[in-house]
Amino acid sequence: MAESEHEHLCRYSDEQGFTCDLESNDSGWCYWHDSSIIKDSPSDKEKLQEYARNGGMLRGISLKHADLAGIDLVNHHHKHGFDLSHADFYRADLTNAHMFNTNLEYASLMKADLTEANLHNANMKHCNLLGIKWQSTKIKNIDIGDELTQEIQARKAQDNYDLVLALDLFEQSEEIYRDLRKHAERAGMFKLSGRFIQKELTMRRYQMKKPSLARLMSKVVDLFCGYGEEPLKVVNFSIGLILFCAVLYFFSGINFEGQQYYFDASLPFTTNLNHFFSCVYYSVVTFTTLGYGDITPIGISRLIAATEAFTGSFTIALFVVVFVKKMTR
Repeated sequence: MAESEHEHLCRYSDEQGFTCDLESNDSGWCYWHDSSIIKDSPSDKEKLQEYARNGGMLRGISLKHADLAGIDLVNHHHKHGFDLSHADFYRADLTNAHMFNTNLEYASLMKADLTEANLHNANMKHCNLLGIKWQSTKIKNIDIGDELTQEIQARKAQDNYDLVLALDLFEQSEEIYRDLRKHAERAGMFKLSGRFIQKELTMRRYQMKKPSLARLMSKVVDLFCGYGEEPLKVVNFSIGLILFCAVLYFFSGINFEGQQYYFDASLPFTTNLNHFFSCVYYSVVTFTTLGYGDITPIGISRLIAATEAFTGSFTIALFVVVFVKKMTR
């Protein structure tokens, strides 16, 4: 008898061990997990809300093309929202839907209409976000994770040498980040949009030929300033370059008032330390192109100084541009 009853239950199960205890229809799935049933009747929205309130299994439910405009899927008076992970909302109408704090991990919102929907605090890690309509969607504190599903799949495709598939997936990732960036900008969430534009341009770089000058330049810009979104990267690079050049001056030598300063193992530690600090001072002066003239380079230090001065002038200008861009948003 128990086996017979079990055979009539929905066959939904996932890798975390979750199963559905609703009675199945002829397809072997329950009403909510049956992907062949389009939930677009006037009563489906109310039924789904009641099903959720009564603790029904929401993981993996199929809501493709569903008409859920204005639905309330907020788990009121509870710390955690409803678990809609692995759910399929392909092309679903979720306009003005209330989905605050919902768990949409591994779900698919591909081409769903989220116009004016409330997704504050939603967990959207590994969620398929391709082609979503984001107009006026509330996305404060959403968590999309460090990588999109398409990014992860693209890297796997690269590992399998399927470069055509990888290119397509990186292009999808770029589109998703672009849409998110534009929406965040419209909503005045500039810190979030800054993160999205970095990811957007990174995905674009991955689509460039390797090796190529365009890809190299894109990587350099990322390393220098995070595509204009991280002024501290410029500061850290400047400090690193100053110290690096100071070490080079310390071993190649500089001239101060007719006396050469460089590392000499025969000299006392304090003397060498004083020479090194003089090299640091000279490196700062050269980097900032102040050029006091009290210290001059000798030998190969001249080439190092010329390179540092050129790089320093460029880096300072870059910092000003990036800093002003961030502060004027």
